[in-house]
Amino acid sequence: MKLIKFFSAILFFSTLLPFSVLSAEQGVQPTEQQLEQFKKLPESQQKSLAKKYGIDLSALEQSKDKNSEGKQLMPSVFPRNDKNKIDDEEFQTDEEKFKPKSDELKPFGYELFSGEPTSFTPSENALVPNNYIVGPGDTFTINLYGKESSNEEVEVDREGRLAIDKLQPVTVTGMEYSEVVNLIKTKVEKEMIGIQSFVSMGKTRSIRVMVLGEAHLSGAYTIPALSSISHALFVSGGISEIGSLRNIQLKRAGKTVQTLDLYDLLIKGDSSADVILRPGDVVFIPTVGKQVTVDGEVRRPAIFELKNNESVSDLITMAGGFNGAAYPQKTVVERYTGNSFKTILQIDLTSKNSSYIAKNGDKIKVPSSSEELNEAVTLLGAVTYPGNYSWKQGDKVSRLFSSIKSDLLPVADYEYALIVREVNVKGDIEIHQFSPIKAIARDEQEDIKLQARDKIIVFSRFQSKEEEETALDSLALTQEQIKLRERMKLWSEYEEKKFYEFIDLGDPLDKELAEQVEKELEEEEKNKVTAITDILNKKIELEDEEYAYFSRERLLKPILAKLNQQSGYKSKVQIYAIRGEVYHEGIYPRPVNANVSKAVASAGGLKESAFLDSAEITRFSLTNSAMLEHVNVNLEEAVTNPNNQKFAVKSKDSINVYPIPNWQKGLKVSLYGEVKFPGDYDIRKGESLRDVIKRAGGFTEFSYPEGAVFTRETLRFQQQQQLNKLSEDLRRDVTSKSFNSSITDSSLSYDDMNSLINDLAKVKAVGRLVINLPAIVNGKLDIPLEDSDTLYIPSKQNSINVVGEVNFSSSHLFDSSLSVDDYIDRSGGFKQRADEDRVYIIKASGLVKIPSNNSWFAVNRSELLEPGDTVVVPLDTEHVDNLTLWSTATQILYQMGVAVAAVGSL
Repeated sequence: MKLIKFFSAILFFSTLLPFSVLSAEQGVQPTEQQLEQFKKLPESQQKSLAKKYGIDLSALEQSKDKNSEGKQLMPSVFPRNDKNKIDDEEFQTDEEKFKPKSDELKPFGYELFSGEPTSFTPSENALVPNNYIVGPGDTFTINLYGKESSNEEVEVDREGRLAIDKLQPVTVTGMEYSEVVNLIKTKVEKEMIGIQSFVSMGKTRSIRVMVLGEAHLSGAYTIPALSSISHALFVSGGISEIGSLRNIQLKRAGKTVQTLDLYDLLIKGDSSADVILRPGDVVFIPTVGKQVTVDGEVRRPAIFELKNNESVSDLITMAGGFNGAAYPQKTVVERYTGNSFKTILQIDLTSKNSSYIAKNGDKIKVPSSSEELNEAVTLLGAVTYPGNYSWKQGDKVSRLFSSIKSDLLPVADYEYALIVREVNVKGDIEIHQFSPIKAIARDEQEDIKLQARDKIIVFSRFQSKEEEETALDSLALTQEQIKLRERMKLWSEYEEKKFYEFIDLGDPLDKELAEQVEKELEEEEKNKVTAITDILNKKIELEDEEYAYFSRERLLKPILAKLNQQSGYKSKVQIYAIRGEVYHEGIYPRPVNANVSKAVASAGGLKESAFLDSAEITRFSLTNSAMLEHVNVNLEEAVTNPNNQKFAVKSKDSINVYPIPNWQKGLKVSLYGEVKFPGDYDIRKGESLRDVIKRAGGFTEFSYPEGAVFTRETLRFQQQQQLNKLSEDLRRDVTSKSFNSSITDSSLSYDDMNSLINDLAKVKAVGRLVINLPAIVNGKLDIPLEDSDTLYIPSKQNSINVVGEVNFSSSHLFDSSLSVDDYIDRSGGFKQRADEDRVYIIKASGLVKIPSNNSWFAVNRSELLEPGDTVVVPLDTEHVDNLTLWSTATQILYQMGVAVAAVGSL
């Protein structure tokens, strides 16, 4: 507040510049003009005023610096506030909110001048042209040196005179700047002997001009005298949407003295027509002329204004020329015909003889060149350097692979790769198969000649990520190979995208479409080829994310879909299937010159268990009617002599590779507990349990064979299926009965019962097989063993367990003189809800015994309790509590009484 009063006093005192003082709440700081006025006061007067108002002069200097900085950072033009634009979403319809946004082309150049002006002051340090006309308000800085030295700033007064100290006033109004400088120098030399002068322009005056026509804010503006036409456009907020950028007129005394084409300034950088304004000048902006839209593959797509004498080549120059991807020979023009229709023109913008003349409203679209590669081949899959490679006539596969280690990933399959080749203009494909390792060795049959647009695909040896990671972890990889492994994920994303583009199923190809067609292919094959059905049923399906990046499953899917799509009644679908003792069973694309050897290579090769003397080909034959035929081949001969025609593979063939008769994989069983040599044992197919027990040294002296636990993996799987089915049946029953009053009135809610069923579903099956081990050891019984069987021999036990609906479930020392009732009594007796008539015994061997109702084991010794047995007292599911029982009985008696009374009254 003190600062404001202080400068108010200065202004009042000096009477040099009127100033309106604002309130303290507005936070007004002294302006540069106020500081300048203060500096012109004598030093004594400055100190007096500062002391009176309690102002620190050093703080005043800091305030001046801050104000100066703020002034430099203050923008002179703000973005326009379009009052007609509705930004609030609450005023927009749902269609307006969610409709796709598109970038509309805008007229070229308008955004440069579009803004709300705040103030506009050209730099005071700008060079003053020699032809600048001097007028009242201009100031000159005159430096005198020689016998005397002085520095003086003088202003041209309203009468157009300069009053220089010790010199006679001179009239300078209407003179050019250079003339005034020469006049002052001459006058000093004549009238001040021994003194020379240096004259420069100080501050220039302000002039008043008019900006009219299609300006954003038309009107009269006061601007610095050195302002040009473009400055006036800035001050007026730019040009409206219908104003012309190419015919801006400068009018002086009613005549047009200059025309400014802003395209020269914006495109060529030519500002020669942007002349300095004079007082009273009028800048007039007429409406826009002919407009043409240029879009597509140009560097500067926009809407351009054309003059009458400009050609289409001038228009392309305005648009910055063509992009590298442009194909101007097929340029399309949309033109309004004037009869409510549009017409389409196709022109060649590269032709010098083109007769095309742009008209108002034309829309020119320069298309892009095709993304298709011409003289190139593409390398994809488990390779070190995927991508596009140049091609020339005679190139072979070996040109792309110089080394197995450097050009292929560690997971690559060295024996199976494909070339996908287009065979006609429709984009139909055929498949060529080769061995990468043999191609690198320049094998004549495997080193296939390439053709333009071929796609070479190298697969991983593994199907699942887990197998691939395990294999990589076991390899001694170099640092370079480790880096390649880390980049595999990025490669896979890139290649998956590119691969679906290359194996073209449509325009454009969509991954979902490929998957849908591939599913249709599998469904069709289920009905056509029985052997393929077996493969699909046998194969353990993985989730998409579980497959290796370059697995056959991932990379073959779009190829199979494409082959299925291009097939018809004239051309069979080129696929086949292979199953049995190969590493990767499945459906594969049939290559040119397909044979059994190539089919085996596509499936990852033969397993150790493959039977080489015989294999079966199931062939779908179409003669007069569809039928299946079976062809037996010698697999060893088919692999060693692949070119024999009898080993050819045809469309939709299914190859079955048999295992060696009686071949067995590594079968193992486990023995634990009280045997002399517990552990895992390799067995032959059909070996018995008694034989393995003998190999384990027999039982120890502490063994209890009667309580042996024998589990089998196949039984566990079956029992788990039964548990799952039971859980689903119970869930279905509860759901269907949840609307029944007897259920809804029960103490358990539907959620409680559903929770119990969920707990049941979590129960895991054990796969126990109840056996009589003593009888097996004695030779009375025996069990052929299977892979993963387990036998546990417990130690001798001397206890009886009582569980279920007894007051205290516990274990008791075995006493042969005690009966079931005795053990139940020792566990606190029955609970109220116990089912006393359904007590049963689980023997240590796993057998379940239901005791007879007569004399409790007194008759048959085989039913006596034995050590390790468990007595189970089940829950009475039909139990009715006493309150409900008496309530029901009372209701019955009441109804009987009412009935008797009614009969007695008759």
